[in-house]
Amino acid sequence: MAVFTDVSPEQAQALLDQLNLGELQSLQGISAGIENTNYFVTTPRGEYVLTIFERLSFEQLPFYLELMRHLARQGVPVPAPQPDAQDRILHRVAGKPAAVVDKLRGGHQLAPDQFHCEQVGAGLARMHLAGQDFPLHQDNLRGLAWWRETVPVVLPHLAPEQAALLSAELAFQEQLAPGAAQLPRGPIHADLFRDNVMFEGLPGRERLSGFFDFYFAGVDSFLFDLCVCLNDWCIDLDSGRLDEQRAAAFVKAYESIRPMTGAEHRLLPGLLRAAALRFWISRLWDFHLPREASLLKPHDPTHFERVLRERIANPWHALESLP
Repeated sequence: MAVFTDVSPEQAQALLDQLNLGELQSLQGISAGIENTNYFVTTPRGEYVLTIFERLSFEQLPFYLELMRHLARQGVPVPAPQPDAQDRILHRVAGKPAAVVDKLRGGHQLAPDQFHCEQVGAGLARMHLAGQDFPLHQDNLRGLAWWRETVPVVLPHLAPEQAALLSAELAFQEQLAPGAAQLPRGPIHADLFRDNVMFEGLPGRERLSGFFDFYFAGVDSFLFDLCVCLNDWCIDLDSGRLDEQRAAAFVKAYESIRPMTGAEHRLLPGLLRAAALRFWISRLWDFHLPREASLLKPHDPTHFERVLRERIANPWHALESLP
């Protein structure tokens, strides 16, 4: 959520008029994130987020926006896209695709404990079940095919030891892919980090208020989505080491809504590696081949290198930790 495209108050007001959302009171660029241009928008009707899509096309975007609308209608706490008079939720600003969605209440929990992990785990499972009858299809665009394309691009920028690890892990995931393709699948968030979840309430009593930023969503295994979460919500950020108590609580809460299959449990250690690899590759790409932006803070790629090394050295099986 960097700012690549500057939006004037006049451009924002023109879109608000189309959506019948009232007079613009505030327009503030958001510096977090690295994919799209985002602004907080305030009107007398409420608070919203305006997103200008920098990489996704008009043809790709209906999947993401309609998925959010579908989940919201199913009672999953996600930002609802705002329609115009013709019920269209994909718009145009500065010649680029754009959308306006509700701003969720609350704030991030950047130091989660077991209490927060349980809520996110159960919420993730509910989201997976709610999306099973979603009729549109879009592959996970940051899946194995993208890894194959991107690894050769970033390899020249790496030290020999890093390049060897990256190449070896890609080969491992190629071998794992046929089994992973048979796991239960459906629309997944694929990027449900701590800063894409909101909680509200008093400290110690916070309640999950929603998931947002669905613009990496796609159809993939539910287990991959779970592993993305475990690699962020249930780790020590400095070392990348998995906090097994938090991880077990997360999985137990998830399984209270959607029990996992035996195959999912068997492949969990390998998919934890896959989830770490996916974000190491993307952060290497963003770091070494950055795009220009008014506000841009690329993430440190070494974080997910540490996470990947930890998952390889210390594979974790949830069944060994669950009571």
